[in-house]
Amino acid sequence: MSSHRLSKKGRYIAWATAGAAVVAGAGIAAQSSMAATTTWPAQKTYTGRAFDACAAPSLNAMKAWKGGLYGAAAVYVGGKNRGCSQPNLTASWVKSVNTLGWKLIPIYVGAQPPCQTGSSPEKLTATTAASLGATDGADAVAKASALGMKAGSPIYLDMEPYDITNTSCNNAVLTYVRSFTKTLRAKTYRAGYYGFTSSSAKAVATATNKTDLPGNLWYALWDKQNTTTADWPWGSTQYTNHSRGHQYLVNSKESRGGYTITVDRDAWDAPVAIVG
Repeated sequence: MSSHRLSKKGRYIAWATAGAAVVAGAGIAAQSSMAATTTWPAQKTYTGRAFDACAAPSLNAMKAWKGGLYGAAAVYVGGKNRGCSQPNLTASWVKSVNTLGWKLIPIYVGAQPPCQTGSSPEKLTATTAASLGATDGADAVAKASALGMKAGSPIYLDMEPYDITNTSCNNAVLTYVRSFTKTLRAKTYRAGYYGFTSSSAKAVATATNKTDLPGNLWYALWDKQNTTTADWPWGSTQYTNHSRGHQYLVNSKESRGGYTITVDRDAWDAPVAIVG
């Protein structure tokens, strides 16, 4: 994984292989991302532009970029399939950028589908899906917590493109996602999910059984539209009430204040980390 998760070329190939046609799903309300019997911290919501970069930028870069186009940044808190090392991503960095006014979006690159093209350090199988989901969910919470992202924060599980028409593969992925989500909720962290409108996000959004699926959906649709509504490809009642993120442009090389970073652009209207 030479870029954020896959290389740009690899991601486009996988996206095309999975089938780029988007089919609108039924208008099913988004599942709650919390257990009804638990007292949860209030959700911290950010609405505006965000960016995600393979590695968390330096603190000086974050200072230089503050007050420009973006108000939030996604950071890769962990996962065996995380594509870049994170020398800047420490609890001190998180505290400092939070003090600057940045909102943070934690993302975890967990196990990938057994039918996914290419190799990954961690892949799930039908046999291991449930146990891996629990293990990775616990690790995601531990990693986020160690960075100072408190209970009530979301963690977005990254699932790259795969063939969702492969029933056994898709069922294994959904088992993994449900286990990951349940583990987060048990530890009072909100469950989010990053995926592609043609495959991995579509699998979750159109699943007939919504039980234990994430309550926040970050969809990759590279149409260059800064919106979470105009191009939303599924039922209008799904993932409402500040539960959507949209990755609309990738590999944008941008300079601000003397610091150049290659980022993916996101339209955001969803939970962000609770820090401080």
